[in-house]
Parts: sequence; structure tokens; C-alpha cells
Amino acid sequence: MRKKELYEKVIAYFSEAMPVAETELHYSNPFELLIAVILSAQCTDKRVNLITPPLFRDFPTPEALAASTPEVIFEYIRSVSYPNNKAKHLVGMAQMLVRDFHSEVPDTLEELVKLPGVGRKTANVIQSVVFNKAAMAVDTHVFRVSHRIGLVPMSCTTPLATEKYLMKYLPKEIVPTAHHWLILHGRYVCTARNPKCAQCGLNDLCKESLKAVPGKM
Repeated sequence: MRKKELYEKVIAYFSEAMPVAETELHYSNPFELLIAVILSAQCTDKRVNLITPPLFRDFPTPEALAASTPEVIFEYIRSVSYPNNKAKHLVGMAQMLVRDFHSEVPDTLEELVKLPGVGRKTANVIQSVVFNKAAMAVDTHVFRVSHRIGLVPMSCTTPLATEKYLMKYLPKEIVPTAHHWLILHGRYVCTARNPKCAQCGLNDLCKESLKAVPGKM
């Protein structure tokens, strides 16, 4: 099957099976989402959603967070992964927002990655979710699913290579939604261990599924 045809079939499937696809992180403004995404690195969205309400309540603005200390923030986020580093990142991020960006979350990759705790993946999430830009954040779910389905070749061994390949074939207008399709599919169906292939509507396209059934390839 040609790559263009594969992408068309995958897009058609997700468009019908998952017409609404969005982040599972809870937030009410760009600043809160930025905090949540920084906290979600190597941590579940469920855990992040449990701890952010008090944090958002007590530090509702960049100014409030910037005036705090990593030691104080640590007590709010101690149950997430790497709380010491993330506490430092959150305070540093808020201070830079106040100092360099008029307390507004920037909307470009170049500016976002200047913020402490913000790498390319986090910056792409913010661009996609907040600003509806064609930015593909490649986390472990996106990386795994896109390789298993065959959307990207095995030669794409890094998140950046995977991102660039996906962007070549995905129509720009659906990239923000496609990002969530792949994440949610990886989170609940195409899991790292014991993927739920029997529940997957992409079995006839999936390279890994076809390998498991003699005579199907």
C-alpha cells in the first residue's frame, strides 16, 4: 500500500472512530496548560490532574508563581515524577514569562523552548492545543503508534525524525487533532505492553497486527 493511501485510510478511521480528540489535561487558560504539560513529562495525565487544582488556585498567574520558590512549589507537586527539577522549572518558567514575555505564554517554538522545563515536545503541545497550529508533539505514544501502524519507517529512530515524517503526510489542518488521535490510541488501545489488537479498527492496516496473523502479509 502506498504511503499516501495508508495515511488516508488511517485518517478516515480516526475521523469516524474518534471525532472528538483533545488533551486529557485539565486547564482553563494557556498558563495552566503550560504548567500541566511541564508536570506531565514522564508522568500520567491522571496524576497531574490530581495535583494541579491547589497549585492553580494558589498560583493563578505568572506573577504569583514567579514570586514563590522551588521549595514551596515542591510541596504541591511532590507526587509527580522528578518533583525537585519540575519545581525549579515552574518557578523559572514563570519568572521568564514575567520578565521577557509580559506574562503571556508565547506562541512560537523558538520562544517557548527558551522557557525552563520546555523542550520541543512541550512547545509543540502548547502550539497545537492553545494556538491550533500545525505542530506535532511526539511523545512515547505517538512514536510507538506511528511506527506500529507504519505511518513512519523504522529509519525514523528519534522523536524529531518521526515528527518531520508525520508532518510530510498529514494535512496541516488536521495535525492538532491527529496528535491526540495517536496519543489516545496509544494510551488506551495500542499500549506498549499487551496491545488490545482485538479492539483495534486498524488491524487490516497495522504492520504489527499483520505480522501476528499468518498469511495476512
